[in-house]
Amino acid sequence: MTSVRVGVFGLLGSGNLGNDGSLEAVLGHLRAEHPDAVVDALCGGPEVVTARYGIPATRLHWNRAEYRTASRAGAIAAKGLGKLVDVVRTAAWVRRHDVVIVPGMGVLEATLPLRPWGFPYSLFLLCASGRLLRTRVALVGVGADAIGDRPTRALVRWSARLAAYRSYRDTLSRDAMRAMGVDTARDEVHPDLAFALPTPPPAESAGTVCVGVMDFHGGNDDRARAEEIHRRYVDGTTRFVRALVEDGRRVRLLTGDACDATVVAAILDAVDSPLVTAAEAASLADLMKETAAADTVVATRYHNLVCALKVGTPTLALSYAAKSDALMDRMGLGAYCHPAREVDADRLLEQFRALEKQSAELRRTLIERNQAAAQQLARQFADLTTALFPATGHAHAHALRETP
Repeated sequence: MTSVRVGVFGLLGSGNLGNDGSLEAVLGHLRAEHPDAVVDALCGGPEVVTARYGIPATRLHWNRAEYRTASRAGAIAAKGLGKLVDVVRTAAWVRRHDVVIVPGMGVLEATLPLRPWGFPYSLFLLCASGRLLRTRVALVGVGADAIGDRPTRALVRWSARLAAYRSYRDTLSRDAMRAMGVDTARDEVHPDLAFALPTPPPAESAGTVCVGVMDFHGGNDDRARAEEIHRRYVDGTTRFVRALVEDGRRVRLLTGDACDATVVAAILDAVDSPLVTAAEAASLADLMKETAAADTVVATRYHNLVCALKVGTPTLALSYAAKSDALMDRMGLGAYCHPAREVDADRLLEQFRALEKQSAELRRTLIERNQAAAQQLARQFADLTTALFPATGHAHAHALRETP
């Protein structure tokens, strides 16, 4: 028998640790359960993906300046030409595969600023090519949310409809796709794929508070007040860090994307203290090690929250989207959310102190919720095997589903 040809697709290797963590989880499953599969990627950062994960990778866009603002006529023309060339490039890549997996990520949402002709267009090309060329496209453990912008909503809706398999990282996502006109009757909900990654061993705490920051400017519908939102977020977070330092607490600043470094720099400049340091995490594994060594975590980025919750550290979310609230609720910490758009340092400090008082109880809760997440993800991968790799046999998938 010839090996199954599997492609992975997305904004991978582009600096977002959460996206790369989802890829790592799927690659771990493929290597463990489908070791003969031939895997390659169509992604945002092919050089990084090849170097880090050892698989061949192709650049997602023909136009290397795809995500730069085009103001000159030549740049605008190059973008337009790139959209046409990408139709052919995407179809040719899809045709070489039996299965294409989109691993996790918020590919069906617009909770951060997003243009329809950017990634939503690329995802639509992928799913349409898969349907036309009879290559199964699977959206595995993805995030979704209601989208107001009509062109973006249409591209996302059709992408989901054309996919051969869909599963979501929370009920909120499935409900959003149903509300946008997608038949979700057969779609499953499972924990975020990052919960399938290895958990680092317990670490001795030094009384540190990890504060995960984000280059946050609001969502797709907040463009008119993006700078105001950003300023309030940075100011409020800085005041909170300063209050922790005044209490003699060590603070470790975390990021989740390369762009977050600007916020780290702003806080370090404003709070000039040896008690405040910044981590240089290159993966979700690094973030888990940082959060495992902390007493508590206060974080904005979704996958900063995932990492902290997975290692069992009491966590408070600076929530910028409903997905963060849903994750915290699922893990038993729904009461510990604070709006990222309106950070009130005094109120945040009050919530933080309440979190610390309940620390022992919350750690026990997180142990139970993580055990449940592991069982649910075993079923997710069993479902994936049944749907996409029927030649491996239903007995194998059934055995996975029975994993305790």
